[in-house]
Amino acid sequence: MKKIDKLVTAPHFYTMEGEGVGYRTASAMAINCGKILEVGPVEYMLKEYAPQEIIDLPHHMVLPGLIDGHMHTACNIMRGLAQDTNNWMMFGLQPFDNAVTDEERDAGSRVAVLEAIRAGTTTLGDYESKMDNVCSFIEKVGARGNIAQTIRAAKRRVYQPGELYEFDDEMGEESLQRNIQLYDKWHNQAGGRIKILFGPQGADFVSPEMLLKIQKIVKERRTKIHMHVQQGDRETYQIEKRYGKRPTAFLDELGYLDSSLIAVHLTDCTDEEAAHIARKGASMIVNPGSIGIIDGIVCPSVAFQEAGGYVALGSDQAPGNNCHNIINEMKNVALFNKIKYGNPEVMPAWRALRMATIEGAQAIGLGDSVGSLEPGKQADFIAIDLNCPSMLPVYTYPMRNMIPNLVYSARGPEVALVAVDGEIIMRDGVFTKVDQQEYLSAIPQYPDEIGHRAAEEFFQIDGTNARFMREGKL
Repeated sequence: MKKIDKLVTAPHFYTMEGEGVGYRTASAMAINCGKILEVGPVEYMLKEYAPQEIIDLPHHMVLPGLIDGHMHTACNIMRGLAQDTNNWMMFGLQPFDNAVTDEERDAGSRVAVLEAIRAGTTTLGDYESKMDNVCSFIEKVGARGNIAQTIRAAKRRVYQPGELYEFDDEMGEESLQRNIQLYDKWHNQAGGRIKILFGPQGADFVSPEMLLKIQKIVKERRTKIHMHVQQGDRETYQIEKRYGKRPTAFLDELGYLDSSLIAVHLTDCTDEEAAHIARKGASMIVNPGSIGIIDGIVCPSVAFQEAGGYVALGSDQAPGNNCHNIINEMKNVALFNKIKYGNPEVMPAWRALRMATIEGAQAIGLGDSVGSLEPGKQADFIAIDLNCPSMLPVYTYPMRNMIPNLVYSARGPEVALVAVDGEIIMRDGVFTKVDQQEYLSAIPQYPDEIGHRAAEEFFQIDGTNARFMREGKL
Protein backbone atom coordinates (compact mmCIF):
# COMPACT_ATOMS: atom_id res chain seq x y z
CA MET A 1 0.00 0.00 0.00
CA LYS A 2 1.16 3.51 -0.82
CA LYS A 3 1.42 5.92 2.10
CA ILE A 4 -0.34 9.19 1.33
CA ASP A 5 -1.56 12.26 3.17
CA LYS A 6 -5.31 12.05 2.60
CA LEU A 7 -8.10 9.98 1.11
CA VAL A 8 -11.40 11.73 0.42
CA THR A 9 -14.48 9.50 0.15
CA ALA A 10 -17.95 10.49 -1.03
CA PRO A 11 -20.93 8.95 -2.83
CA HIS A 12 -20.68 11.47 -5.70
CA PHE A 13 -17.68 13.00 -7.44
CA TYR A 14 -17.84 15.45 -10.34
CA THR A 15 -14.28 15.51 -11.66
CA MET A 16 -14.98 17.69 -14.73
CA GLU A 17 -12.84 15.34 -16.83
CA GLY A 18 -13.59 15.11 -20.54
CA GLU A 19 -16.19 17.33 -22.16
CA GLY A 20 -18.91 16.78 -19.58
CA VAL A 21 -18.85 16.74 -15.79
CA GLY A 22 -16.85 13.53 -15.20
CA TYR A 23 -19.32 11.90 -12.81
CA ARG A 24 -18.03 9.12 -10.53
CA THR A 25 -20.05 7.28 -7.89
CA ALA A 26 -18.94 5.65 -4.62
CA SER A 27 -15.41 6.89 -5.18
CA ALA A 28 -12.39 8.18 -3.31
CA MET A 29 -9.68 10.69 -4.15
CA ALA A 30 -6.06 10.15 -3.10
CA ILE A 31 -4.07 13.26 -2.20
CA ASN A 32 -0.38 13.56 -1.42
CA CYS A 33 1.80 16.66 -1.04
CA GLY A 34 -1.11 18.84 -2.13
CA LYS A 35 -1.72 17.03 -5.41
CA ILE A 36 -4.30 14.55 -6.66
CA LEU A 37 -2.90 11.08 -7.29
CA GLU A 38 -6.03 9.25 -8.40
CA VAL A 39 -9.81 9.14 -8.23
CA GLY A 40 -11.22 5.61 -8.18
CA PRO A 41 -13.74 3.19 -6.59
CA VAL A 42 -13.67 3.28 -2.79
CA GLU A 43 -12.86 -0.41 -2.33
CA TYR A 44 -9.92 -0.28 -4.71
CA MET A 45 -8.59 2.96 -3.22
CA LEU A 46 -8.71 1.62 0.34
CA LYS A 47 -6.65 -1.39 -0.73
CA GLU A 48 -4.21 0.70 -2.76
CA TYR A 49 -3.50 3.55 -0.36
CA ALA A 50 -2.65 3.98 3.33
CA PRO A 51 -3.73 7.54 4.17
CA GLN A 52 -2.72 9.44 7.27
CA GLU A 53 -6.23 10.94 7.21
CA ILE A 54 -9.54 9.89 5.70
CA ILE A 55 -12.00 12.69 4.98
CA ASP A 56 -15.35 10.92 4.85
CA LEU A 57 -18.14 12.91 3.22
CA PRO A 58 -21.09 10.51 3.45
CA HIS A 59 -23.90 12.71 2.07
CA HIS A 60 -21.97 15.05 -0.17
CA MET A 61 -20.83 15.60 -3.70
CA VAL A 62 -17.22 16.58 -4.30
CA LEU A 63 -16.30 19.10 -7.01
CA PRO A 64 -13.26 21.08 -8.07
CA GLY A 65 -12.95 24.39 -6.24
CA LEU A 66 -14.80 27.22 -7.97
CA ILE A 67 -12.98 29.89 -9.97
CA ASP A 68 -13.89 33.58 -9.56
CA GLY A 69 -12.06 35.05 -12.50
CA HIS A 70 -12.65 38.75 -11.88
CA MET A 71 -13.18 40.52 -8.57
CA HIS A 72 -12.70 43.95 -7.04
CA THR A 73 -12.71 42.93 -3.40
CA ALA A 74 -11.51 46.35 -2.21
CA CYS A 75 -14.88 47.74 -3.34
CA ASN A 76 -16.61 45.47 -0.84
CA ILE A 77 -16.53 48.22 1.79
CA MET A 78 -19.02 50.02 -0.50
CA ARG A 79 -21.38 47.06 -0.92
CA GLY A 80 -24.85 48.09 -2.02
CA LEU A 81 -24.11 51.76 -2.77
CA ALA A 82 -24.25 51.87 -6.59
CA GLN A 83 -27.16 49.93 -8.05
CA ASP A 84 -30.13 51.05 -10.13
CA THR A 85 -28.39 53.96 -11.83
CA ASN A 86 -27.20 54.86 -15.29
CA ASN A 87 -23.59 55.98 -15.73
CA TRP A 88 -22.77 53.62 -12.89
CA MET A 89 -19.06 54.30 -12.57
CA MET A 90 -19.22 58.09 -12.42
CA PHE A 91 -22.64 58.78 -10.91
CA GLY A 92 -23.04 55.69 -8.73
CA LEU A 93 -19.67 54.47 -7.50
CA GLN A 94 -17.41 57.50 -7.79
CA PRO A 95 -18.64 59.64 -4.84
CA PHE A 96 -17.97 56.76 -2.46
CA ASP A 97 -14.83 55.52 -4.21
CA ASN A 98 -13.33 59.00 -3.86
CA ALA A 99 -14.03 58.96 -0.12
CA VAL A 100 -12.71 55.53 0.91
CA THR A 101 -9.27 55.11 2.49
CA ASP A 102 -6.79 52.29 1.92
CA GLU A 103 -7.44 50.96 5.42
CA GLU A 104 -11.15 50.74 4.67
CA ARG A 105 -10.56 49.03 1.33
CA ASP A 106 -8.38 46.41 2.97
CA ALA A 107 -10.99 45.73 5.64
CA GLY A 108 -13.69 45.26 3.00
CA SER A 109 -11.44 43.10 0.88
CA ARG A 110 -10.81 40.63 3.68
CA VAL A 111 -14.54 40.14 4.22
CA ALA A 112 -15.10 39.68 0.46
CA VAL A 113 -12.42 36.99 0.34
CA LEU A 114 -14.06 35.15 3.24
CA GLU A 115 -17.47 35.47 1.60
CA ALA A 116 -16.20 34.00 -1.65
CA ILE A 117 -14.46 31.07 0.03
CA ARG A 118 -17.54 30.37 2.16
CA ALA A 119 -19.49 29.87 -1.09
CA GLY A 120 -16.92 27.51 -2.61
CA THR A 121 -14.42 29.75 -4.39
CA THR A 122 -10.85 28.52 -4.14
CA THR A 123 -9.22 30.73 -6.81
CA LEU A 124 -9.77 34.48 -6.47
CA GLY A 125 -9.04 36.67 -9.50
CA ASP A 126 -8.75 39.94 -7.64
CA TYR A 127 -7.98 43.26 -9.32
CA GLU A 128 -7.36 46.69 -7.80
CA SER A 129 -4.74 49.42 -7.51
CA LYS A 130 -3.04 48.26 -4.28
CA MET A 131 -2.85 44.49 -3.92
CA ASP A 132 0.01 43.73 -1.53
CA ASN A 133 -2.25 43.39 1.52
CA VAL A 134 -4.74 41.32 -0.48
CA CYS A 135 -1.97 38.89 -1.43
CA SER A 136 -0.96 38.66 2.22
CA PHE A 137 -4.50 37.83 3.31
CA ILE A 138 -5.04 35.27 0.55
CA GLU A 139 -1.80 33.64 1.63
CA LYS A 140 -2.95 33.68 5.26
CA VAL A 141 -6.40 32.23 4.64
CA GLY A 142 -4.93 29.50 2.40
CA ALA A 143 -6.71 30.29 -0.86
CA ARG A 144 -5.34 30.63 -4.40
CA GLY A 145 -4.89 34.10 -5.92
CA ASN A 146 -4.73 35.17 -9.57
CA ILE A 147 -4.01 38.81 -8.89
CA ALA A 148 -3.87 41.84 -11.19
CA GLN A 149 -2.95 45.37 -10.17
CA THR A 150 -4.64 48.31 -11.88
CA ILE A 151 -2.55 50.28 -14.35
CA ARG A 152 -4.20 53.60 -15.17
CA ALA A 153 -3.20 56.95 -16.63
CA ALA A 154 -6.66 58.58 -16.69
CA LYS A 155 -6.95 61.03 -13.82
CA ARG A 156 -9.38 59.98 -11.11
CA ARG A 157 -12.29 62.43 -11.01
CA VAL A 158 -15.93 62.52 -11.99
CA TYR A 159 -16.21 62.92 -15.77
CA GLN A 160 -19.39 64.18 -17.34
CA PRO A 161 -21.00 62.13 -20.16
CA GLY A 162 -19.11 62.80 -23.40
CA GLU A 163 -16.01 64.21 -21.69
CA LEU A 164 -12.74 62.57 -22.73
CA TYR A 165 -10.49 61.31 -19.96
CA GLU A 166 -7.50 63.44 -19.05
CA PHE A 167 -4.29 61.39 -19.12
CA ASP A 168 -1.38 61.68 -16.70
CA ASP A 169 1.37 59.52 -18.20
CA GLU A 170 3.48 59.86 -15.07
CA MET A 171 0.65 58.35 -13.03
CA GLY A 172 0.34 55.53 -15.57
CA GLU A 173 4.05 54.74 -15.39
CA GLU A 174 3.97 54.77 -11.60
CA SER A 175 1.08 52.29 -11.54
CA LEU A 176 2.93 50.03 -14.00
CA GLN A 177 6.01 50.04 -11.81
CA ARG A 178 3.89 49.06 -8.80
CA ASN A 179 2.50 46.13 -10.80
CA ILE A 180 6.07 45.05 -11.62
CA GLN A 181 7.01 45.29 -7.93
CA LEU A 182 3.98 43.20 -7.00
CA TYR A 183 5.01 40.58 -9.56
CA ASP A 184 8.57 40.49 -8.26
CA LYS A 185 7.37 40.07 -4.68
CA TRP A 186 4.42 37.70 -5.03
CA HIS A 187 4.44 35.75 -8.29
CA ASN A 188 4.59 32.01 -7.52
CA GLN A 189 4.72 32.71 -3.78
CA ALA A 190 2.64 31.05 -1.04
CA GLY A 191 3.74 27.65 -2.31
CA GLY A 192 2.82 28.63 -5.86
CA ARG A 193 -0.72 29.61 -4.89
CA ILE A 194 -0.36 33.25 -5.93
CA LYS A 195 0.12 34.33 -9.54
CA ILE A 196 0.50 37.97 -10.57
CA LEU A 197 -1.04 39.32 -13.77
CA PHE A 198 -0.85 42.82 -15.26
CA GLY A 199 -3.97 44.95 -15.18
CA PRO A 200 -4.38 47.90 -17.54
CA GLN A 201 -7.81 49.15 -16.53
CA GLY A 202 -8.91 49.35 -20.14
CA ALA A 203 -7.85 50.56 -23.56
CA ASP A 204 -9.50 53.87 -22.75
CA PHE A 205 -7.54 54.41 -19.51
CA VAL A 206 -3.97 54.21 -20.87
CA SER A 207 -2.18 55.22 -24.06
CA PRO A 208 -1.45 52.80 -26.94
CA GLU A 209 2.24 53.13 -26.10
CA MET A 210 1.58 52.05 -22.52
CA LEU A 211 -0.54 49.10 -23.69
CA LEU A 212 2.31 47.85 -25.87
CA LYS A 213 4.84 48.35 -23.09
CA ILE A 214 2.67 46.27 -20.75
CA GLN A 215 2.28 43.54 -23.37
CA LYS A 216 6.07 43.31 -23.80
CA ILE A 217 6.59 43.03 -20.04
CA VAL A 218 3.89 40.36 -19.76
CA LYS A 219 5.38 38.19 -22.49
CA GLU A 220 8.85 38.50 -21.04
CA ARG A 221 7.50 37.32 -17.67
CA ARG A 222 5.24 34.66 -19.20
CA THR A 223 2.13 35.83 -17.40
CA LYS A 224 -1.19 37.35 -18.55
CA ILE A 225 -2.91 40.68 -19.14
CA HIS A 226 -6.17 40.97 -17.18
CA MET A 227 -8.06 43.90 -18.74
CA HIS A 228 -11.57 45.28 -19.06
CA VAL A 229 -12.32 45.15 -22.80
CA GLN A 230 -15.09 47.10 -24.52
CA GLN A 231 -16.57 47.44 -21.07
CA GLY A 232 -19.49 49.58 -22.20
CA ASP A 233 -20.63 52.32 -24.53
CA ARG A 234 -18.55 54.70 -22.40
CA GLU A 235 -15.33 52.92 -23.44
CA THR A 236 -16.49 52.62 -27.05
CA TYR A 237 -17.13 56.37 -27.14
CA GLN A 238 -13.70 57.17 -25.70
CA ILE A 239 -11.84 54.94 -28.17
CA GLU A 240 -13.85 56.08 -31.19
CA LYS A 241 -13.26 59.73 -30.34
CA ARG A 242 -9.53 59.22 -29.80
CA TYR A 243 -8.67 56.68 -32.50
CA GLY A 244 -11.61 56.56 -34.90
CA LYS A 245 -12.48 52.90 -34.39
CA ARG A 246 -14.25 50.59 -31.98
CA PRO A 247 -12.21 49.05 -29.13
CA THR A 248 -12.02 45.54 -30.61
CA ALA A 249 -10.69 46.87 -33.92
CA PHE A 250 -8.32 49.20 -32.09
CA LEU A 251 -6.87 46.39 -29.98
CA ASP A 252 -6.66 44.09 -33.00
CA GLU A 253 -4.65 46.63 -34.99
CA LEU A 254 -2.42 47.08 -31.95
CA GLY A 255 -1.71 43.32 -31.92
CA TYR A 256 -3.33 42.91 -28.52
CA LEU A 257 -5.77 40.09 -29.23
CA ASP A 258 -3.77 36.96 -28.46
CA SER A 259 -3.39 34.26 -25.82
CA SER A 260 -1.78 36.64 -23.35
CA LEU A 261 -5.04 38.60 -23.01
CA ILE A 262 -7.83 37.81 -20.56
CA ALA A 263 -10.66 40.07 -21.77
CA VAL A 264 -13.15 41.05 -19.08
CA HIS A 265 -16.82 41.86 -19.78
CA LEU A 266 -17.02 42.63 -23.57
CA THR A 267 -20.19 44.47 -22.56
CA ASP A 268 -20.46 46.57 -25.71
CA CYS A 269 -19.13 43.92 -28.11
CA THR A 270 -21.27 42.56 -30.88
CA ASP A 271 -21.39 38.78 -31.26
CA GLU A 272 -19.09 39.16 -34.25
CA GLU A 273 -16.55 41.15 -32.25
CA ALA A 274 -16.66 38.65 -29.38
CA ALA A 275 -16.15 35.76 -31.79
CA HIS A 276 -13.23 37.58 -33.40
CA ILE A 277 -11.51 38.05 -30.03
CA ALA A 278 -12.01 34.34 -29.27
CA ARG A 279 -10.61 33.23 -32.61
CA LYS A 280 -7.54 35.39 -32.00
CA GLY A 281 -6.75 33.25 -28.95
CA ALA A 282 -7.74 35.54 -26.08
CA SER A 283 -9.99 34.30 -23.28
CA MET A 284 -12.96 35.98 -21.60
CA ILE A 285 -14.36 36.55 -18.12
CA VAL A 286 -18.09 37.22 -17.97
CA ASN A 287 -19.68 38.84 -14.91
CA PRO A 288 -23.40 38.27 -15.45
CA GLY A 289 -24.76 39.58 -12.15
CA SER A 290 -22.67 42.74 -12.12
CA ILE A 291 -23.23 43.75 -15.74
CA GLY A 292 -26.90 42.80 -15.52
CA ILE A 293 -27.35 45.14 -12.56
CA ILE A 294 -25.17 48.06 -13.63
CA ASP A 295 -25.77 48.00 -17.40
CA GLY A 296 -28.87 45.86 -17.99
CA ILE A 297 -26.88 43.87 -20.57
CA VAL A 298 -26.17 40.17 -21.15
CA CYS A 299 -22.57 39.98 -22.39
CA PRO A 300 -21.77 37.83 -25.46
CA SER A 301 -20.19 34.87 -23.66
CA VAL A 302 -22.19 32.36 -25.70
CA ALA A 303 -20.90 33.81 -28.97
CA PHE A 304 -17.38 33.71 -27.52
CA GLN A 305 -17.75 30.03 -26.60
CA GLU A 306 -19.27 29.12 -29.94
CA ALA A 307 -16.17 30.61 -31.60
CA GLY A 308 -14.01 28.24 -29.56
CA GLY A 309 -12.97 30.54 -26.70
CA TYR A 310 -12.76 29.76 -23.00
CA VAL A 311 -14.96 31.79 -20.65
CA ALA A 312 -14.65 32.11 -16.88
CA LEU A 313 -17.23 33.50 -14.47
CA GLY A 314 -16.58 36.48 -12.23
CA SER A 315 -18.45 38.25 -9.44
CA ASP A 316 -16.85 41.67 -10.13
CA GLN A 317 -17.65 44.14 -7.34
CA ALA A 318 -20.06 44.46 -4.42
CA PRO A 319 -21.26 48.07 -4.96
CA GLY A 320 -23.05 46.90 -8.12
CA ASN A 321 -23.31 43.12 -7.91
CA ASN A 322 -23.63 42.96 -4.12
CA CYS A 323 -22.06 39.53 -3.63
CA HIS A 324 -18.98 37.41 -4.35
CA ASN A 325 -20.68 34.09 -4.93
CA ILE A 326 -19.91 32.01 -8.01
CA ILE A 327 -22.84 29.67 -7.34
CA ASN A 328 -25.01 32.75 -7.86
CA GLU A 329 -23.13 33.61 -11.06
CA MET A 330 -23.70 30.11 -12.45
CA LYS A 331 -27.43 30.67 -12.12
CA ASN A 332 -27.17 34.17 -13.55
CA VAL A 333 -25.24 33.16 -16.66
CA ALA A 334 -27.65 30.30 -17.35
CA LEU A 335 -30.83 32.27 -16.68
CA PHE A 336 -29.84 35.47 -18.48
CA ASN A 337 -28.78 33.68 -21.66
CA LYS A 338 -31.96 31.59 -21.75
CA ILE A 339 -33.93 34.84 -21.61
CA LYS A 340 -31.64 36.61 -24.11
CA TYR A 341 -32.02 33.87 -26.71
CA GLY A 342 -35.58 32.88 -25.81
CA ASN A 343 -34.41 29.31 -25.56
CA PRO A 344 -34.36 27.19 -22.37
CA GLU A 345 -31.75 24.87 -23.89
CA VAL A 346 -29.14 27.63 -24.13
CA MET A 347 -26.51 27.51 -21.35
CA PRO A 348 -27.52 24.31 -19.49
CA ALA A 349 -26.49 23.85 -15.86
CA TRP A 350 -23.57 21.55 -16.69
CA ARG A 351 -22.04 24.19 -18.98
CA ALA A 352 -22.36 26.86 -16.29
CA LEU A 353 -20.56 24.52 -13.89
CA ARG A 354 -17.74 24.01 -16.39
CA MET A 355 -17.39 27.79 -16.65
CA ALA A 356 -17.01 27.90 -12.85
CA THR A 357 -14.42 25.10 -12.84
CA ILE A 358 -12.35 23.67 -15.70
CA GLU A 359 -13.22 26.17 -18.45
CA GLY A 360 -12.80 29.02 -15.99
CA ALA A 361 -9.38 27.70 -15.03
CA GLN A 362 -8.42 27.41 -18.70
CA ALA A 363 -9.62 30.96 -19.34
CA ILE A 364 -7.42 32.48 -16.63
CA GLY A 365 -4.32 30.45 -17.46
CA LEU A 366 -4.53 27.87 -14.66
CA GLY A 367 -6.10 24.97 -16.54
CA ASP A 368 -3.02 22.79 -16.18
CA SER A 369 -3.08 22.97 -12.39
CA VAL A 370 -6.69 23.39 -11.17
CA GLY A 371 -10.29 23.26 -12.35
CA SER A 372 -10.73 19.48 -12.46
CA LEU A 373 -10.05 16.52 -10.18
CA GLU A 374 -7.40 14.73 -12.23
CA PRO A 375 -4.08 13.05 -11.39
CA GLY A 376 -1.24 15.56 -11.17
CA LYS A 377 -3.42 18.60 -10.48
CA GLN A 378 -3.49 20.57 -7.26
CA ALA A 379 -6.07 19.23 -4.81
CA ASP A 380 -8.43 22.23 -4.83
CA PHE A 381 -11.89 20.82 -4.08
CA ILE A 382 -15.16 21.54 -2.34
CA ALA A 383 -17.92 19.40 -0.89
CA ILE A 384 -21.63 20.18 -1.25
CA ASP A 385 -23.92 18.90 1.51
CA LEU A 386 -26.75 17.08 -0.28
CA ASN A 387 -28.84 17.01 2.90
CA CYS A 388 -29.48 20.76 2.63
CA PRO A 389 -33.13 21.58 1.77
CA SER A 390 -32.07 23.33 -1.43
CA MET A 391 -30.38 20.15 -2.70
CA LEU A 392 -33.13 17.66 -1.80
CA PRO A 393 -34.37 15.32 -3.10
CA VAL A 394 -31.39 13.67 -4.81
CA TYR A 395 -32.09 11.66 -7.96
CA THR A 396 -29.55 9.43 -9.65
CA TYR A 397 -31.85 7.60 -12.12
CA PRO A 398 -33.10 8.00 -14.81
CA MET A 399 -31.26 11.31 -14.53
CA ARG A 400 -29.04 12.94 -11.93
CA ASN A 401 -30.36 16.23 -10.59
CA MET A 402 -27.44 17.33 -8.40
CA ILE A 403 -25.87 19.73 -10.91
CA PRO A 404 -29.18 21.43 -11.84
CA ASN A 405 -29.95 21.82 -8.15
CA LEU A 406 -26.53 23.28 -7.46
CA VAL A 407 -26.85 25.82 -10.27
CA TYR A 408 -30.52 26.76 -9.95
CA SER A 409 -31.29 26.18 -6.28
CA ALA A 410 -28.17 26.46 -4.12
CA ARG A 411 -27.12 29.76 -2.57
CA GLY A 412 -23.77 29.03 -0.92
CA PRO A 413 -24.42 27.62 2.57
CA GLU A 414 -24.56 24.19 0.95
CA VAL A 415 -20.76 24.30 0.71
CA ALA A 416 -19.62 22.18 3.66
CA LEU A 417 -15.88 22.01 2.97
CA VAL A 418 -13.30 23.96 0.99
CA ALA A 419 -9.76 22.69 0.41
CA VAL A 420 -6.79 24.17 -1.45
CA ASP A 421 -3.66 22.12 -2.15
CA GLY A 422 -5.33 19.37 -0.14
CA GLU A 423 -5.53 21.53 2.99
CA ILE A 424 -8.98 22.24 4.42
CA ILE A 425 -9.40 26.01 4.76
CA MET A 426 -13.13 26.05 5.61
CA ARG A 427 -15.36 23.37 7.09
CA ASP A 428 -18.99 23.71 8.18
CA GLY A 429 -18.76 27.50 8.05
CA VAL A 430 -15.61 27.70 10.16
CA PHE A 431 -12.30 28.87 8.69
CA THR A 432 -9.34 26.80 9.80
CA LYS A 433 -6.54 29.36 9.38
CA VAL A 434 -8.19 32.65 10.41
CA ASP A 435 -10.83 33.86 12.84
CA GLN A 436 -13.67 35.06 10.62
CA GLN A 437 -15.28 37.09 13.40
CA GLU A 438 -12.18 39.23 13.80
CA TYR A 439 -12.62 40.56 10.27
CA LEU A 440 -16.41 40.84 10.34
CA SER A 441 -16.43 42.78 13.59
CA ALA A 442 -13.99 45.34 12.15
CA ILE A 443 -16.44 46.54 9.49
CA PRO A 444 -19.16 48.46 11.45
CA GLN A 445 -16.75 51.24 12.42
CA TYR A 446 -16.39 52.44 8.81
CA PRO A 447 -19.74 53.16 7.07
CA ASP A 448 -20.71 56.32 8.98
CA GLU A 449 -17.38 58.01 8.28
CA ILE A 450 -17.35 56.97 4.62
CA GLY A 451 -20.92 58.19 4.21
CA HIS A 452 -20.20 61.60 5.66
CA ARG A 453 -17.11 62.04 3.50
CA ALA A 454 -19.02 61.04 0.34
CA ALA A 455 -22.27 62.92 1.05
CA GLU A 456 -21.45 66.27 -0.53
CA GLU A 457 -20.45 64.78 -3.88
CA PHE A 458 -23.26 62.20 -3.71
CA PHE A 459 -25.94 64.90 -3.39
CA GLN A 460 -24.16 67.24 -5.80
CA ILE A 461 -24.22 64.58 -8.53
CA ASP A 462 -27.87 63.95 -7.63
CA GLY A 463 -28.05 60.53 -9.24
CA THR A 464 -30.83 57.96 -9.04
CA ASN A 465 -30.02 56.82 -5.52
CA ALA A 466 -29.94 60.41 -4.20
CA ARG A 467 -33.45 60.80 -5.57
CA PHE A 468 -34.51 57.51 -4.02
CA MET A 469 -33.26 58.77 -0.67
CA ARG A 470 -35.31 61.99 -0.96
CA GLU A 471 -38.38 59.98 -1.91
CA GLY A 472 -38.01 57.53 0.99
CA LYS A 473 -37.42 54.55 -1.30
CA LEU A 474 -34.20 53.40 0.31
